[in-house]
Amino acid sequence: MIWNFLKPVLIFIPLATLQLVIVPLITVYDIAPNLILILIVYYTLIYGQIFGIIAGFVLGLLFDLISGSMIGASSLAFTVSAFIAGYFYNENKIDINTASFLFVIILFLCGVVNSFLYSSVMTNNPDVNFVTLILDIGILPGLYTAALGLPVIILKPKKGIV
Repeated sequence: MIWNFLKPVLIFIPLATLQLVIVPLITVYDIAPNLILILIVYYTLIYGQIFGIIAGFVLGLLFDLISGSMIGASSLAFTVSAFIAGYFYNENKIDINTASFLFVIILFLCGVVNSFLYSSVMTNNPDVNFVTLILDIGILPGLYTAALGLPVIILKPKKGIV
């Protein structure tokens, strides 16, 4: 049981490094994907909403600490995103949710909410209007994150395959 809680944290370490070092290099017009959100949504769909909420808060807090951003911004965004992803959790449909295109749709929805919440908390620019906040800061990063979530469903081994 402890391994279920430790595994996301161990995967988080290289993902956080990639998020802080490599992702700024592939950012397009200040639109960046969120690799840590992919991890949180994936584990939420496997272990349930409560597990996802706790993982979202803990990993968000760790990410805030190592990235030097405002403490609690990523925690809030990841926690709410895991809460939303938790509504798609079903014990009987774990393989369907994590190995089909439905995972990308869930990831897009959570990515939009995550980007919108994080940017709403962190934005101190008075020139940003609501439409810009929704489109440029919410939907486009959600699409980018969902596109990077495609390898998760492509590379996940199917049942019955060794």
